[in-house]
Amino acid sequence: MIDIFNLTANKLVDKLKEGEISSVEVCTQYIERIKKFEKDVKAWAYFDKKKLLEKALEADNYRKSGKPMGPLHGLPIAVKDIIGTLDMPTECGTAIRKKMAGSQDAEVINLLKIAGAIVMGKTETTELAYFHPGKTSNPHDYSRTPGGSSSGSAAAVASHMAPLSIGSQTNGSTIRPASYCGVVGYKPSYGLISRSGVLKQSDKLDHIGIFGKSVEDVALLARSLIKKDLYDHSTIHYSADQMLEVCKKGPLFEPKFIFYKTNNWKKIDRESQKSFEFLIKTFKKNIEVFDTPSYFEEIPKYHKIIHETDMANNFQNYYKKSKKKLSKEMIGAIERGLKYTAKQYAEAIDFMKRSYDSYQEVFEDYHGVLSPATTGVADKGLKSTGSPEFCTVWTYMGIPSISLPLLTGSNNLPLGVQLVGDKLDDLRFLGVANWLEKNCKKYAK
Repeated sequence: MIDIFNLTANKLVDKLKEGEISSVEVCTQYIERIKKFEKDVKAWAYFDKKKLLEKALEADNYRKSGKPMGPLHGLPIAVKDIIGTLDMPTECGTAIRKKMAGSQDAEVINLLKIAGAIVMGKTETTELAYFHPGKTSNPHDYSRTPGGSSSGSAAAVASHMAPLSIGSQTNGSTIRPASYCGVVGYKPSYGLISRSGVLKQSDKLDHIGIFGKSVEDVALLARSLIKKDLYDHSTIHYSADQMLEVCKKGPLFEPKFIFYKTNNWKKIDRESQKSFEFLIKTFKKNIEVFDTPSYFEEIPKYHKIIHETDMANNFQNYYKKSKKKLSKEMIGAIERGLKYTAKQYAEAIDFMKRSYDSYQEVFEDYHGVLSPATTGVADKGLKSTGSPEFCTVWTYMGIPSISLPLLTGSNNLPLGVQLVGDKLDDLRFLGVANWLEKNCKKYAK
């Protein structure tokens, strides 16, 4: 039998398509892997091996029928437990929603099914996708956090319990766990992937995120999820058909990057600082180190106003009816959100466009911006999911970002490099990310 754990998702899809391996065989190997590691990693909020094998058999029978297949046919994919599913619970990391299912499949679930993918199960999240941790631990060190809120989605891929997974990001919930767990985590531009049927924290800040082993793997999945959705007014018409091909091809010219240490550089431990300095030195002909624009200092404040005001609005029923079941972190965020004025919220929304308009010209001369993805390696302990402070600016402006597992920090733990691109330039952006990933691997060899 083919050892699937050494294959990328792209290679696995090819072998499924050619009939070199069946979906049942693939899912059986993942089931055995989950049996071995789930007791320590605790990445799954819901997993039913019988249901998974039934879906795999359906996929195999369909393939044998000779009918046209989707680009992800028979590939199992893990899904964050804030994404609505009719046939599985959607508990959103809170006891308030225990055993509750979605009223319908989320649009991303519909698109997975159209592409022929199999939904493996639901991955663990923090409470209502905010800061209060779930049960998941870091696959590289079970005593450390996997990050949040897409903790289970990142940990499932990192521990080879799933080839790909879907998460979300409202602040740093894809980039941070990807960095801590040593996988690729991609947050597309705002408006590319529908949030319809997904737990809503903030309409202006919520993004769907994707985890995989490589840039080409996340491009494979993103291509099937990027589509205009009438039920999510933020989505736009965007041609992603060539996303994987453009990603593989890479940039036409050798890319140039800006590296931002940012004002938070001093918070990064010395070992991690050395790793980033080594990266800058290695790619010195491609990287220029710049100071961050002064107006970036205002963004965390404005992000927080929008985030907490929207949570106060969207979670008001939970707060009114089940406050005792909510964590202190969630109650505090909601109560702060109730106190912001209409003027403060309007200013925070207005600054979104103004800050991006001021910043956009950077991408006329550079292919992307590099910065740390996190303040260092995964924090010790499971009571905190770490800080999203290196992600806030980019989420607020709605521009694409990706965490690449290119470095190691203290205790030989993964350390993500964050690459940021221009809004809605995701095809070229992933090509640049692929160039950086491959060139770093060449240097490592």
